[in-house]
Amino acid sequence: MNAPARDFVGYGRSRPDFEWPGGRRVAVSVVVNYEEGGENCVLEGDTHSEVLNSDVAGAVARAGRRDLVVESHYEYGSRVGHWRILELLRECGLPATYFAVSGALEKNPEAARSIVDAGHEVVSHGARWIDHDGMPEAKEREHMVRSLDVLERLCGQRPVGWYTGRVSANTRALAVEQGLMYDSDGYNDDLPYWTDVRGHSHLVLPYSFDCNDMRFASAPGFDTPDDFTDHLRRTLACLRREANRHPAMMSIGLHLRLAGRPGRADALRDFLREASAFPDVWFCRRRDIADFWRSRFPAGR
Repeated sequence: MNAPARDFVGYGRSRPDFEWPGGRRVAVSVVVNYEEGGENCVLEGDTHSEVLNSDVAGAVARAGRRDLVVESHYEYGSRVGHWRILELLRECGLPATYFAVSGALEKNPEAARSIVDAGHEVVSHGARWIDHDGMPEAKEREHMVRSLDVLERLCGQRPVGWYTGRVSANTRALAVEQGLMYDSDGYNDDLPYWTDVRGHSHLVLPYSFDCNDMRFASAPGFDTPDDFTDHLRRTLACLRREANRHPAMMSIGLHLRLAGRPGRADALRDFLREASAFPDVWFCRRRDIADFWRSRFPAGR
């Protein structure tokens, strides 16, 4: 079976003690998901409309038909939310990693250039924002190669990281096959870790669904902007307290059509300004974390 083996132990009581660059104790990775235009849509040849991660409560898949309301919510992300979040990051002076669906960025090349020009990292989020479970390995490989090629063309450099989100049993092995430095299709730790993939050591930088604005679009979830930022504050407070013994990593997941709405962006701005003032917190791109981990904790050691 190709699927990754399960690991219920991880670091256990032997979590590594170290310092992030600059003597920091908590690494914070802001992840911006660029998916608008890559979601399920019959215009793209999909069998049904999209249902996930929009402000359309109770959306259901429409077989063979478009959902114009969901489509419009997604369009807000690329038309408005992208520019608002990009400006927010500039104002706060923070780097981010963009999980970019290549098929989405193709529809808005100016957005691709703006991300790179601002110094943010672009990670492939697949060719389409669709479910890869059950997709034939050859077809998923084709999607992966196409996505990396497109992002390299749009952004001027090939991604070194990968995040599918809607994974298959073959996704991680295919990422290794493509020579990617890391993937983030894991939610099982507060630190990076090495795993064996078909005999190769591979780095995983875990992601998070709890510190993620997708919960504005789920039930139970966040009702107000302050619900989201209060959860972020409590998460960071816990990690900073525990970091007196063991450093950690925190992932914050944003979606342009969700966090890019004015009220949510305003609350997020307050949190980011507050958190970036802590002397023990390192805001960084995921590639920066991967580079550090590979140097400080090489595979096999």
